[in-house]
Amino acid sequence: MGYSREELIAAVSAGMPAKRWKHVEGVMESAVILAKRYGADPVKADLAALLHDLAKFWPIEEQEAIIRDNGLNAELLRHDKQLLHAEVGAFISQRDYGVEDEEVLDAIRYHTSGREGMTLLDKIVCLADYIEPGREFPGVENIRKLAETSLEDALVAGFDSTISFLLEKGKPIFPLTVLARNDLIVNKIKN
Repeated sequence: MGYSREELIAAVSAGMPAKRWKHVEGVMESAVILAKRYGADPVKADLAALLHDLAKFWPIEEQEAIIRDNGLNAELLRHDKQLLHAEVGAFISQRDYGVEDEEVLDAIRYHTSGREGMTLLDKIVCLADYIEPGREFPGVENIRKLAETSLEDALVAGFDSTISFLLEKGKPIFPLTVLARNDLIVNKIKN
């Protein structure tokens, strides 16, 4: 049961405030630009970006229940609640919207945390979420500049920014984000 792009846009945008939908549109635009620049499928990048935040404004209890009841990554339940929507979004994209492409589902699943061995699409959607035009945080201009020449350098800078922010706030850091960052750096040194 496939949904048209227009149907997905209507469903996703209805589930969030207008300001967040504007963010999603920015991520879609940025993901397509990055996909074309780095040789990924722009249609897949657009789809993953469209769906990446679909569960962001769902009640936390509902997100936790979906993770528990469906055997999803329970490790997330012990960390910042902001991480839940990515795992839940991938699950709902498949269950409710018929998305079967594992590459797209993984790009949704890991857009917040990253992971070791990120695919090209994972990198593009994660980075697009950092640099979309509406984002404003210290260092975003530098990350945007890096994205013009290196997905990996831009992502490392993005992860560094997230990790620094969490350290400043005295919050725990999700281990997958540290592993993702380290993996990008190790692979850069090897190449």
